[in-house]
This record gives sequence, structure tokens and C-alpha cells, in this order.
Amino acid sequence: MKYIGAHVSASGGVENAPANAHKIGATAFALFTKNQRQWVAAPLTAAQIDSFRKVCDLYGYLPAQILPHDSYLINLGHPERDGLEKSRAAFLDEMQRCEQLGLDRLNFHPGSHLQKIAPEESLDRIAESINIALDKTHGVTAVIENTAGQGSNLGFAFEQLAYLIDRVEDKSRVGVCIDTCHAFAAGYDLRTAEACERTFAELDSIVGFEYLKGMHLNDAMKILGSRVDRHTPLGEGMIGMECFRYIMQDARFDGIPLILETPDEERWPEEIAMLKAFAEEK
Repeated sequence: MKYIGAHVSASGGVENAPANAHKIGATAFALFTKNQRQWVAAPLTAAQIDSFRKVCDLYGYLPAQILPHDSYLINLGHPERDGLEKSRAAFLDEMQRCEQLGLDRLNFHPGSHLQKIAPEESLDRIAESINIALDKTHGVTAVIENTAGQGSNLGFAFEQLAYLIDRVEDKSRVGVCIDTCHAFAAGYDLRTAEACERTFAELDSIVGFEYLKGMHLNDAMKILGSRVDRHTPLGEGMIGMECFRYIMQDARFDGIPLILETPDEERWPEEIAMLKAFAEEK
């Protein structure tokens, strides 16, 4: 079964996110469990945790349909010790918040070497950061998102994702989230069914579909291999609509959150309905 949704607002409290998802016809959703622009946030209260769980139950959202995202400030591959420790503390807090809410995965951007250390050294720091967080939490999978490869960001190549997974000690609690815009920007063609076959065969060969724990469905404003992360509504960018029909009709993408991060929130109900229709065509 396809779980289709969007990254909805949790403004006013995490307990508001499930209702916001339900309003747009989503069967999945993503959210920030704290303000993503701040390093530190007030702890979740018992009332917030209870309310979030009750609203999820009310609308039928299970953990497998929810993909929380951590703060964009976090850089688990930071080249400097202070920045690395600050990021690791914030990441652990994000994992613990998921644990408290009963969520089973946390999506995050792996990190950046900032042109100050070798990419491999930064990747090693990311893997070590994941191991530290997993050791101090239970039941939450660390879900590494592929990047567009902008600047010194790591995780744009499937080989880099595999490198990280290989160095995570508990393989049962690590996975990946593939963002279609990021993959296209990094040079993975998705414009036709044949291109999708090749790209996802490469993903399976290098990373393995067993590690796929979520996807971000976004069209891309810039050309293939641009290394520029600019999302557009589905079918209006350089990827086009065939990719999203392909994903909706392929059983390998069943049972995970398929999340829109397209820029026009007003169109999310329409895009979700369209994706659901694609899924029903097979």
C-alpha cells in the first residue's frame, strides 16, 4: 500500500501535524518535532506526547506512515570539534523526541565537510555520530537523506550512502530516504520509466532496497546533474510526471512514507490525489 502525504506544519505543537495531514487527504506525513531553525527547544510535555499519539490514532496514522525531519542546522560531519559536538547533541535530542512520540524513524541530511577536511573523514564522522545516537536511543531508525551535492554537502552519491551504512554498527536501525529532486540534481536520471529502472537498479545494487525507509517526491527546477536543490510542483520541472507514476506503480515503494516537499502547499491536496490515482492505475 502506498502512504502518500506532505511535510505539514506542526505550528502550535506537534499534536497539530496529524490533523493538518488529514485535511489534505494525506495517508502519510512529515513534520519537524521542534523549530528547525533553533538549536535548542523546550522538551516535549507529557500532554503534548499524549495528544500527538491520540490524534495519530484518531486519523489512523501509524509510525510507518510518519517521517519526522531533524533541524537543518545539524551537521554530523562537521570538521570542527565544537560544531560537531553541538550537532551530535542536537541530533540525539531529535532522536529522543521521536522515541518519546512513538515514532520509528528520523530523516536527516548527512552533513558537510565545509572544504576543511577530506570528504571521507567527514563521512566517518557522520557514521560515528549515527552510532553514538543509536547507542543512546531505542526503536528509532536513523534515515539518511540523499543530497543534491550542493557545495560541500555529502550523501549525493549512492556510494556515499552505502559507505555510511557499512559503518553503522546496528544495521537494523539505519536506512535511507531518496529525494527525487536531489537524486536528479546529483546526476541520476528519472525522466522516463527506462531511466527510473536504471537509477533504482543502481540504488538496489549499491545500497539495497531493504534500507529504503521513505522518499521525498519533488520535481526539479534545474537540469540533470546541476547539483542545485530547487523543488518545483510535480510535472512542472525537469523530471516530469513519468517518474512519479513509475514510483506509484512499483511495489518496492509500498509501506513507506512518500512525502511531497513541493513549493506550493495549496496544491498538495491535488498532488496527493493525483499520486493516489497513479497508484490505482496498475
